[in-house]
Amino acid sequence: MELPSDPFNLSEYVLAPAYKQPEKIALAILGPSRAERWSYARLAEAVTRAGGGMLAAGISPGDRLLLRMGNSAHFPIAFLGAIRVGIVPMPTSAALTGPEITRVAESLPPHAILAEPGIALPKIDVPVYGVDILDGPESPWWKTLADELAYVVFTSGTSGRPKPVRHAHRAVWARRMMWRDWYDLRADDRLMHTGAFNWTYTLGTGLLDPWAAGATALVPAAGTDPAMLGLLAKRHDASILAGSPGIFRKLLAHDLPKLPKLRHALSAGEALPPSLRTRWQTATGTDIHEALGMSECSTFLSGSPTWPAPEGCIGYAQTGRQLAVLDDAGEPVADGTPGHLAIHRSDPGLMLGYIEAGGRPNLPLTGAYFVSGDLVTRRPDGAFTYHGRADDVLTAGGFRIAPAEIEAAFDGAPGLTECAALTIQPNPETTLLALAYSGTASEGDLRRFAEPNLARHKHPRAYLRVDALPRGGNGKLDRRALPALVKDLT
Repeated sequence: MELPSDPFNLSEYVLAPAYKQPEKIALAILGPSRAERWSYARLAEAVTRAGGGMLAAGISPGDRLLLRMGNSAHFPIAFLGAIRVGIVPMPTSAALTGPEITRVAESLPPHAILAEPGIALPKIDVPVYGVDILDGPESPWWKTLADELAYVVFTSGTSGRPKPVRHAHRAVWARRMMWRDWYDLRADDRLMHTGAFNWTYTLGTGLLDPWAAGATALVPAAGTDPAMLGLLAKRHDASILAGSPGIFRKLLAHDLPKLPKLRHALSAGEALPPSLRTRWQTATGTDIHEALGMSECSTFLSGSPTWPAPEGCIGYAQTGRQLAVLDDAGEPVADGTPGHLAIHRSDPGLMLGYIEAGGRPNLPLTGAYFVSGDLVTRRPDGAFTYHGRADDVLTAGGFRIAPAEIEAAFDGAPGLTECAALTIQPNPETTLLALAYSGTASEGDLRRFAEPNLARHKHPRAYLRVDALPRGGNGKLDRRALPALVKDLT
């Protein structure tokens, strides 16, 4: 896939439709009784003024700006406003607690923080600005190159420490491969994403892509009852519905209204159980198309309306993606043989690299490939079967979570001797985060201990008391033995 011609600014590209269709609704934030609507012209002006306000406040091009913002239009406006003027935004989940966001900020210290009230802040000594600075003078867009740094997101590795991921402006251009091979996105679509604004899945699939395509983005307001999502989708004529598998379970748990405008749904964040896809098809007459991706490269494997994934498969490589399946030595394996999914370094959506300790950039490659950490098998017809992560990262509720991060949060809990985080499946359609532990602490004690120390999506949903955790001969925790140990407790 060819890169766009330079200069190329992510923000300018995303809002290009504003100059062609200024009065069209770009964004509607859906409340139970009314919607907050933003036309393309209003959105573009807000982004222009946000960038100017940041510069006027003393934030300079090249500075890193940590975003601590909730589920409001301020978040995408600040994200695009920063990029417009050459400031590097670092979006983070508003759910992170003070200790958690402090660890994130310490991994790559920002030059400044932009925060909404009520969002936990890191304990670092940098200026903190409120959203009032977003109403500044109009600003020209920063003329940059497609391959230059645009923004930073964070991911967790097996160590539980956050990894800063550097993305270029070209990352948004590469997302065009999803428009055809996952979304089937059209300018007349009304794409409703059920996640929070500051989730990178929502940011890309729910906002940036619809805007770049000239479509309308629909996002439920903060605090929306999941039971209302189906009604909102019907009321606002959603033609595409996106979310994690957990959202589709919740929708099916309630009386789902007929959705006459819905063409199909999109799922990502964790594996989609085949039975859930079947139940959705039966209930709505539409399909759910799944995608596999990661913070380092967004999505790159998917099914689509024109090329649905075969039963038992996650989908195909999107057109333009160069993917390989490698063995432990980095050599390609034959079709039908499980291996590590890898992305060629030339992929325009691939990150510029991690930022390691001391600020050193690093794009770890095996030959010409970045190894994703996902285990897959490719069939002769090109479809991929997904086997999970090669490392210990847990996936529940659409989030990837390092078990070491959860375990560290329980350090010092009264009555707890040792613990280990894992996921359990009480039924084929549900994956829950759990904590196996030994000691005299009660479940109630541990739930209360988790409240100030972990974001809500990282709270264990089940607490499983055991006599002792399984360990190998060297005393190291045997994570592979955990499921069998707690099997009779779930």
